[in-house]
Amino acid sequence: MQVHPRIVPILTPLAATGLVIIMIGAMITHARRKEPGAIVFNAVLLIAAAVIAWGRFGPYAL
Repeated sequence: MQVHPRIVPILTPLAATGLVIIMIGAMITHARRKEPGAIVFNAVLLIAAAVIAWGRFGPYAL
């Protein structure tokens, strides 16, 4: 598969990993404020970002 010379494939899993870290912080913040609905939303985004990061960094990278 040819990759365009200006596209850097490593940025996708790095961005997903960064989003996982941000979602962990958001979940902590919402837990302190006792906002369970927001925690669930953050958890869904965290799981999606973790799947993308694992899929790109993992042993069977896509």
